[in-house]
Amino acid sequence: MSVGAGSWSFTEDDFGAITTTLQKFLYDSNARCALLVDRSGQLVATVGEQPNFDPTAFATLTAADFSANDQLAKLIGETDFNSLFHQGEKESMYLADIARRVILVALFDNRTTLGLVRLKMKESVHDLTKLFELVFSRGADGSVQPPGLLAGAEDEIDKLFG
Repeated sequence: MSVGAGSWSFTEDDFGAITTTLQKFLYDSNARCALLVDRSGQLVATVGEQPNFDPTAFATLTAADFSANDQLAKLIGETDFNSLFHQGEKESMYLADIARRVILVALFDNRTTLGLVRLKMKESVHDLTKLFELVFSRGADGSVQPPGLLAGAEDEIDKLFG
C-alpha cells in the first residue's frame, strides 16, 4: 500500500512505523487522538479515538491554520511557529510541524495535561521527522534520489521571483 500526497509517498512499512509512533505517543501522553495532515490539507493518518467530526474537513482547516500562523509569525519577525495550541473548555489540541511538510495534531481533554502532551509530542516529532525525511528523500518509485545536476536550482529560481 502506498499512500501519498504531492510528490511523496510512503510504503506499508513506513505507515506501520508512523502508526506505531503515534500509538506510543497516545499511550504515553493519554491524548485521545492523533492526526497527521500534510501542509496541503490532506489527511495522512488518524490513530486513537475516532473524532466525532469530518476528519477530511478538519485536515483542510488544520493546514489553513498553520499557514495563517506562519504569516502571523513573519509579521512579528519570526520565520514560523513550529507548534500551536488551542484550548477549549473541555477539549484542546496541540499541533506541531514535522519536517515543514506535515502537521501532527493531538486532540486531548482533561484526562491529561498540556505539559505531558507537549513533552511526549516533542519525542514523537523527533521520531516522525527522521521517518518523514527518509520518505521525502525517496522518489515516487521508492528509490533514493541522488542530488542531480540542478540540485538547489529550484530554490534559487524561487529567490529570484519570490
